[in-house]
Amino acid sequence: MNKDLRGVVVAHGRIAEALVSAAEGISGVSDVLVPVSNDGCDRDRLEDRIAEAIDGHPTVVFVDLPSGSCLVAVLHRFRGELNVKVVTGVNLAMLLDFLFHRELPLPEVAEHVASRGSGAIRVT
Repeated sequence: MNKDLRGVVVAHGRIAEALVSAAEGISGVSDVLVPVSNDGCDRDRLEDRIAEAIDGHPTVVFVDLPSGSCLVAVLHRFRGELNVKVVTGVNLAMLLDFLFHRELPLPEVAEHVASRGSGAIRVT
Protein backbone atom coordinates (compact mmCIF):
# COMPACT_ATOMS: atom_id res chain seq x y z
CA MET A 1 0.00 0.00 0.00
CA ASN A 2 1.35 3.43 -0.92
CA LYS A 3 0.91 5.18 2.42
CA ASP A 4 1.96 8.54 0.96
CA LEU A 5 -0.75 8.53 -1.72
CA ARG A 6 -3.75 10.58 -0.77
CA GLY A 7 -7.00 11.65 -2.31
CA VAL A 8 -8.25 15.22 -2.20
CA VAL A 9 -11.95 15.71 -2.93
CA VAL A 10 -12.72 19.21 -4.22
CA ALA A 11 -16.38 20.13 -4.54
CA HIS A 12 -19.06 22.76 -4.16
CA GLY A 13 -20.65 23.32 -0.77
CA ARG A 14 -20.45 20.37 1.61
CA ILE A 15 -20.36 17.66 -1.06
CA ALA A 16 -16.69 16.82 -0.48
CA GLU A 17 -17.17 16.49 3.26
CA ALA A 18 -20.20 14.21 2.77
CA LEU A 19 -18.44 11.97 0.24
CA VAL A 20 -15.34 11.61 2.40
CA SER A 21 -17.43 10.86 5.48
CA ALA A 22 -19.43 8.20 3.64
CA ALA A 23 -16.34 6.56 2.11
CA GLU A 24 -14.59 6.43 5.48
CA GLY A 25 -17.69 5.08 7.19
CA ILE A 26 -18.16 2.30 4.66
CA SER A 27 -14.49 1.34 4.29
CA GLY A 28 -13.18 1.90 7.79
CA VAL A 29 -10.18 3.65 6.21
CA SER A 30 -9.46 7.15 7.49
CA ASP A 31 -6.83 9.85 7.04
CA VAL A 32 -6.41 9.17 3.32
CA LEU A 33 -9.12 11.39 1.81
CA VAL A 34 -9.17 15.14 2.44
CA PRO A 35 -12.31 17.18 1.67
CA VAL A 36 -11.95 20.69 0.23
CA SER A 37 -14.90 23.03 -0.33
CA ASN A 38 -15.06 26.11 -2.51
CA ASP A 39 -17.45 27.80 -0.06
CA GLY A 40 -16.67 31.41 0.68
CA CYS A 41 -13.51 31.75 -1.34
CA ASP A 42 -12.18 33.05 -4.62
CA ARG A 43 -9.99 31.00 -6.95
CA ASP A 44 -6.75 31.99 -5.24
CA ARG A 45 -8.03 30.93 -1.83
CA LEU A 46 -9.42 27.69 -3.26
CA GLU A 47 -6.04 26.94 -4.83
CA ASP A 48 -4.43 27.52 -1.43
CA ARG A 49 -6.89 25.15 0.24
CA ILE A 50 -6.12 22.46 -2.34
CA ALA A 51 -2.35 22.99 -1.95
CA GLU A 52 -2.70 22.64 1.83
CA ALA A 53 -4.62 19.39 1.38
CA ILE A 54 -2.05 17.98 -1.08
CA ASP A 55 0.83 19.06 1.18
CA GLY A 56 3.52 17.68 -1.16
CA HIS A 57 2.08 14.14 -1.29
CA PRO A 58 1.41 12.20 -4.47
CA THR A 59 -2.30 12.86 -4.88
CA VAL A 60 -5.36 12.04 -6.90
CA VAL A 61 -7.57 15.13 -6.86
CA PHE A 62 -11.21 14.20 -7.29
CA VAL A 63 -13.38 17.07 -8.57
CA ASP A 64 -17.17 17.13 -8.52
CA LEU A 65 -17.78 18.57 -12.00
CA PRO A 66 -15.88 18.30 -15.27
CA SER A 67 -15.99 22.10 -15.49
CA GLY A 68 -16.46 25.01 -13.14
CA SER A 69 -14.54 26.76 -10.38
CA CYS A 70 -13.21 23.66 -8.61
CA LEU A 71 -11.67 22.18 -11.74
CA VAL A 72 -10.34 25.56 -12.90
CA ALA A 73 -8.58 26.06 -9.57
CA VAL A 74 -7.00 22.60 -9.63
CA LEU A 75 -5.81 22.87 -13.22
CA HIS A 76 -4.55 26.43 -12.82
CA ARG A 77 -2.29 25.49 -9.93
CA PHE A 78 -1.45 21.83 -10.54
CA ARG A 79 -1.59 21.14 -14.30
CA GLY A 80 1.61 19.41 -15.29
CA GLU A 81 2.56 18.38 -11.74
CA LEU A 82 3.87 14.83 -11.96
CA ASN A 83 2.63 13.90 -8.48
CA VAL A 84 -0.93 15.14 -9.04
CA LYS A 85 -3.60 13.49 -11.19
CA VAL A 86 -7.09 14.95 -11.57
CA VAL A 87 -10.26 12.89 -11.94
CA THR A 88 -13.59 14.63 -12.56
CA GLY A 89 -17.11 13.47 -11.80
CA VAL A 90 -16.29 12.07 -8.37
CA ASN A 91 -18.71 9.56 -6.89
CA LEU A 92 -18.77 7.28 -3.87
CA ALA A 93 -17.90 4.13 -5.85
CA MET A 94 -14.77 5.87 -7.17
CA LEU A 95 -13.61 6.92 -3.71
CA LEU A 96 -14.17 3.48 -2.22
CA ASP A 97 -12.20 1.89 -5.04
CA PHE A 98 -9.39 4.40 -4.49
CA LEU A 99 -9.14 3.50 -0.80
CA PHE A 100 -8.51 -0.14 -1.65
CA HIS A 101 -6.21 0.29 -4.68
CA ARG A 102 -3.62 2.77 -3.48
CA GLU A 103 -0.84 0.26 -4.13
CA LEU A 104 -0.99 1.08 -7.84
CA PRO A 105 1.30 3.76 -9.28
CA LEU A 106 -0.33 7.21 -9.34
CA PRO A 107 -1.20 7.32 -13.07
CA GLU A 108 -2.64 3.81 -12.94
CA VAL A 109 -4.71 4.37 -9.83
CA ALA A 110 -6.22 7.52 -11.39
CA GLU A 111 -7.20 5.63 -14.55
CA HIS A 112 -8.47 2.67 -12.52
CA VAL A 113 -10.74 4.69 -10.24
CA ALA A 114 -12.08 6.77 -13.13
CA SER A 115 -13.04 3.56 -14.92
CA ARG A 116 -14.66 2.09 -11.81
CA GLY A 117 -16.52 5.32 -11.09
CA SER A 118 -17.96 5.56 -14.59
CA GLY A 119 -18.77 1.85 -14.54
CA ALA A 120 -20.86 2.35 -11.42
CA ILE A 121 -23.28 4.59 -13.34
CA ARG A 122 -26.26 2.59 -14.62
CA VAL A 123 -29.76 3.11 -15.89
CA THR A 124 -32.20 0.46 -14.73
